[in-house]
Amino acid sequence: MNRRNSDKNPIDISIIVPVFNEQNVLPGFHRRLISTLSTLNESAEVIYVNDGSADQSNSVIASFNDNAASVLLINLSRNFGKEAGMCAGLSRAVGSAIILIDADLQDPPELIPLMISSWKQGYDVVNMQRSKRYGESWFKKLSALCYYKLLNHLSDYYIPENVGDFRLLSRKVVNELLKLQEKNIYMKGLLVWPGFDQVTLQFERDKRWSGGSKWPFFKLLALAMDGVTSFSTKPLQLATYLGGLLAASSFVYGFWIITKTLIWGESVEGFPTIMVAMLALGSFQLISIGLIGSYVGRIYTEVKNRTPFHN
Repeated sequence: MNRRNSDKNPIDISIIVPVFNEQNVLPGFHRRLISTLSTLNESAEVIYVNDGSADQSNSVIASFNDNAASVLLINLSRNFGKEAGMCAGLSRAVGSAIILIDADLQDPPELIPLMISSWKQGYDVVNMQRSKRYGESWFKKLSALCYYKLLNHLSDYYIPENVGDFRLLSRKVVNELLKLQEKNIYMKGLLVWPGFDQVTLQFERDKRWSGGSKWPFFKLLALAMDGVTSFSTKPLQLATYLGGLLAASSFVYGFWIITKTLIWGESVEGFPTIMVAMLALGSFQLISIGLIGSYVGRIYTEVKNRTPFHN
């Protein structure tokens, strides 16, 4: 990793930019970012996290040399994924406020002064919510809407709809995030989890300046599953309730078979005995699985080792 134009003066703003195969858009993004930072009174650093890019992104970033901000390049040994890349950037950021932004220019760097203004008003988290999403298909917009509805229905924490990774975090929030030791990382949830004072600003998200999305459908689906399982034990609870309901239904059905056989008899010999035995065993298994699920949920919560409160 290389730091350019570094000095010993305190850094006010850290900009974290995850990068994966963005060589075509990086020069334009950096030019707009530096132009924006040059209008600020705060000192800034830009941390590019090269997440195992197969193109020339590394060389492009290494060529950046500006006076408006210190530039730090972190090269990961392979493609670990965007979530891990953001964590790498957060671990090296030293600013009093940290801003996460993608390099594809869908999130305009020109909004950074507005985010900093909200931070100076006392907000620890500034969420940037997409009021419009240009350049995206109707299917992606619809699937995103359904995803956030489902996620917030199942999650124990409210995750703002249409808020991506583009946001500002105060040093206090980042310090809490850095205490976590989770391996399966879902940043949209983790960025909300610490709480503190938050504000949501709306903006119109531009279409990609160059290239295509790095998130195909099945990768997004896997991310959605991470979101649900990382911040909720409700699927386990649902399985427990369903198991209990089916067990109760099995007992009722078994009682009906016994009653019917005693009153009217049974044309198929041995059928009542087999059915009652199967239903009794199945009911016991469902209840047992439900109990195990409850304990697994508690273990899962404890293993994550998240602090119970912040102040």
